[in-house]
Amino acid sequence: MQESEAAIPPATPENEVYLDLKDGRVVILLRPDLAPKHVERVKTLCKQGFYDGTPFHRVIEGFMAQGGDPTGTGTGGSKLPNIPAEFTNKAHFLRGTVGAARAADPDSANSQFFIMFAPAPGLDGQYTIWGQVIKGMEFVDHIKRGDGPNGIVKDPDRIVRMRLATDVKD
Repeated sequence: MQESEAAIPPATPENEVYLDLKDGRVVILLRPDLAPKHVERVKTLCKQGFYDGTPFHRVIEGFMAQGGDPTGTGTGGSKLPNIPAEFTNKAHFLRGTVGAARAADPDSANSQFFIMFAPAPGLDGQYTIWGQVIKGMEFVDHIKRGDGPNGIVKDPDRIVRMRLATDVKD
């Protein structure tokens, strides 16, 4: 059992996201208890179909897979305003943790996110945690890796579909 599992609230369809990848479905438990503004943004973007077809443009073996940028450059986001940081020390960046990607400005998160392949305690209290993979981490493990220290991916894997569980019938 990972150290923060006891703190993870029970899953409900209202707080689950289905992230469909080429190899299968990943279920992410949203964490409004940690980051209510970020969770609301993810819900809004999922309902708009914003994430569908967006690439995992930066993927670093043993660290994380980053997506949610429609431009695939790492500089794009939604048309909505950036979200203020919601950092916490109540949860930690462990395998399967989903965090909000941002630029140097702590209040620059928008649509981009990353899923951890392994623990990264150096991110704790520095990035917003808005979710936790509760099913399908093996499909995250199959996301195409990038090259070099920045992990930029050529011909990246893409999100097939990303929706709230309450909006999915299949």
